[in-house]
Amino acid sequence: MAALSSALLFLLLVLLNAPSPTVDAQNPPNPAYYPSYRAQSVDFNQKYRNRWGPQHQRLDQNALTIWLDRSSGSGYKSVESYRSGYFGASIKLHPGYTAGVITSFYLSNNEAHPGQHDEIDIEFLGTTPGKPYTLQTNVYIRGSGDRNIIGREMQFHLWFDPTQDFHYYAILWDPNEIIFYVDDVPIRRYPRKSDATFPQRPMWVYGSIWDASDWATEHGRYRADYNYQPFVGRYKGFKIGGCTADAGPGCRATNGSPRGYGGLSPQQERAMVWVQNNHMVYDYCSDPQRDHTHTPEC
Repeated sequence: MAALSSALLFLLLVLLNAPSPTVDAQNPPNPAYYPSYRAQSVDFNQKYRNRWGPQHQRLDQNALTIWLDRSSGSGYKSVESYRSGYFGASIKLHPGYTAGVITSFYLSNNEAHPGQHDEIDIEFLGTTPGKPYTLQTNVYIRGSGDRNIIGREMQFHLWFDPTQDFHYYAILWDPNEIIFYVDDVPIRRYPRKSDATFPQRPMWVYGSIWDASDWATEHGRYRADYNYQPFVGRYKGFKIGGCTADAGPGCRATNGSPRGYGGLSPQQERAMVWVQNNHMVYDYCSDPQRDHTHTPEC
């Protein structure tokens, strides 16, 4: 017994004096699972169509450029609607003065349900030189078209400069949860806690660049300045791993985790917590100015 106690004491001393695991303060922990590798790459012309501003849209070898100037912005829309799935693209943002300009990748059924629509957003809020872009994630459920708009915003300043290179941004929407990814790192998980707080109707996939000067940059303090036009958004590497609205009941979307539907792995959780601890700048659930009777999931 004494020998066993000595061995346990020795092991405890070793553990206490062992060097701490190396932590990279600049980059999130490795999520150890990469849903973008599992989703199908798609040809833009087969899966998407111009939605508006065709004169401000150019496709070259499956790489799309859209731009905003004083006359118009531009946007695109998927040919089919989906009831669940993984949707992603590599995006490179415009540098310099971009106040008031929104570059986006999102799901919506606004055209099918105007004023009562669902939406899942990745939006890059334009900025002024020397300040970082804000990546805004958002979820709307039934009825965001009136004055009582109820958004569920969570905002981040990324751990890299999104104007310097392409990075991969994606939305996973399955029957149990919504997960937002940046370079396969989950940054936000929105679980289904009730039917009233979770989008369930089919949605289309969109991308766009447009003028949102009234609110996009510091609540409208800085507006789009067309002395800096054109403002350009670049997209490539389109991927869809989803179930269309008319797919059979056996259809399964791309899994966002090795656990399948309904939760992240421990490695993914650690990566997400790192991002939220170090790079989240706004969470609607923590906003004391919000009326949380409208957001019971908080």
